[in-house]
Amino acid sequence: MIEAMTTKAKLALALLIGASLLTAGCATRPDPSDEAAVHAYEQANDPIEPLNRYFFELNRFADIVALKPAAELYDGVLPRFAKQGVRHFLDNLRTPVILANDMLQGEWDRAETTATRFGINTTVGVLGLDDPASDYGYTRHGEDFGQTLAVYDVEEGPYLFLPVLGPAPPRDLTGVVVDSFFDPLTYIYWDGPYTVPVTRFVLNGVDMRARNLGVLNEIERTSIDFYATVRSLYRQSRAEEIANGQTNVEDLPDISNISFE
Repeated sequence: MIEAMTTKAKLALALLIGASLLTAGCATRPDPSDEAAVHAYEQANDPIEPLNRYFFELNRFADIVALKPAAELYDGVLPRFAKQGVRHFLDNLRTPVILANDMLQGEWDRAETTATRFGINTTVGVLGLDDPASDYGYTRHGEDFGQTLAVYDVEEGPYLFLPVLGPAPPRDLTGVVVDSFFDPLTYIYWDGPYTVPVTRFVLNGVDMRARNLGVLNEIERTSIDFYATVRSLYRQSRAEEIANGQTNVEDLPDISNISFE
């Protein structure tokens, strides 16, 4: 929905977030003598956890009453090829944003792959309804301005969970706003300035929820703390995306003292 916001609306959102941060109770920092608790607190990076949990529960309620039923209906009614066509089409629409961030990161080989995919899928793939580019060896990857900021060593900032948007730390929230300017659909007005971006936002949300019905059900069923699990999975996923799927050896455990004798 941020994709469709005017400048005034974005400013209003920023003010609302700022007011919320000022008025919300912060998570209590553990006793400094409890090193394990302090480490866990710092790893979570969630100083406004009570407010985040409140928004998380709001989103869960909206999911239960609206998004999940819509996703189940979508998944049950549409045949597999139709759902694949929707996903390919939405992915193809995202290509200009991915290409812009490939170039901003200096990833020229990935930028070439992105541009080639767009050309093939828009023509041979009939406006992106199919993905022949992958068959030709041009595999899709994702990029956004939040990842670009991370490449230039901009800190993530405190974990933030917002209504509708979900996980949105300051770096990623900034990325969502900036990416809207890279997206040509932001400037297409059909029956009003919000029609196209909001329609895509809703369709993308329903499609993604349908694709993860089983996964999310299992995570919720097996989680002791669903909120904390989602937070951890989100941050791990973002770290992998920023690293382009490559493992950072500095994050691996120290095995220099292990004896194999």
